[in-house]
This record gives sequence, C-alpha cells and structure tokens, in this order.
Amino acid sequence: MAETDRKLTQRLEQVIMTLLERRAATASICPSDAAREAYEGDGDGWRALMEPARRAAWHLVAAGKVEVTQAGRPVTETEARGPIRIRRAH
Repeated sequence: MAETDRKLTQRLEQVIMTLLERRAATASICPSDAAREAYEGDGDGWRALMEPARRAAWHLVAAGKVEVTQAGRPVTETEARGPIRIRRAH
C-alpha cells in the first residue's frame, strides 16, 4: 500500500529533525540527505523523495523548527530558487 502524502511528509519531517540533531547546532543539511535517509530501497529511487523532502522542510519552517537557507541566509518559500539547505531555527 502506498504511503499517504501526509504520512510521508510526517516521516520526512522526523528524518530532517533527526539528521539535524546528529549535527552541530549551526550545521545544515540538504533535502537530499533526508530523501536518502528515508528511502527504503536500492539505487537512486530516493530522488523521487526530493520534492516531498522540500515540502516537509517548509512544513517545519511554518512550525518554527527549522530555517531554509540559500547562500547562508534564511529565505521564504516564495524566494527560494534552486538548491536549498535546512538548519535548526535560531
């Protein structure tokens, strides 16, 4: 049975928070780190989780738990273009 979008988002949110907890307080991760960690298979199937990982990051931003950055500065979802990083909210 396919995982529902909400359950997938929740799982990716947990993966993002777990990855950040394993790193220094000022460290950031790429959404691909979360996608790779959450993927349960071989090969590059994790790539299908990239957009869901980005979506999970934005949910965590809305909850005040993380910041999404580009070039080291926080950005909003409407500002973000291209690669992003995720770090704990300050």
